[in-house]
Amino acid sequence: MNTAIRRHDVENLWNGEDELSVLTFNLNGETFAIEAKFVQEILDLLPETHVPGSKPFVASVINFRGKVIPLADIRLAFGMEATKTTIDSRIVVIEMDLDGEETLIGIRTDKVYEVTSLPRVASEAPPSVGMRWRADYINCLVKRGGEFIILPNLKAIFSSQRDRSQTAPSN
Repeated sequence: MNTAIRRHDVENLWNGEDELSVLTFNLNGETFAIEAKFVQEILDLLPETHVPGSKPFVASVINFRGKVIPLADIRLAFGMEATKTTIDSRIVVIEMDLDGEETLIGIRTDKVYEVTSLPRVASEAPPSVGMRWRADYINCLVKRGGEFIILPNLKAIFSSQRDRSQTAPSN
């Protein structure tokens, strides 16, 4: 993906606004943020049911208000190691459009911080070189204080994981 296209995608994320309301959370020591409009609920850890034959990225499901929803560990999409849960671990339930279908997904986090606003002027597209993660999995980086907050491109992450599972040979 070239830099001009990524810059265009970053501009679309802000939708003409100067600030973006987000929920920030921690994964393996990195601060991530999801647009608050997608967040349905923040849950304490729930009993998980492992799905035999599933990919490690979405290896289990949970019961969310009577609905069975996938539980994703997006750190695996970024090549991070899975970690054990702690007393601070939470599940963030989001609802987003995947291929025209509104889909509920639980995302495992190490810790949820806060709902906050991020300023557009502090955002940048991810660099095209030197990133340890796939650039298309990141909408933008936002500088705040002495750190960067990563806004993942959940649509790209879940679509690519879905594509992989549909093209994977059956066992």
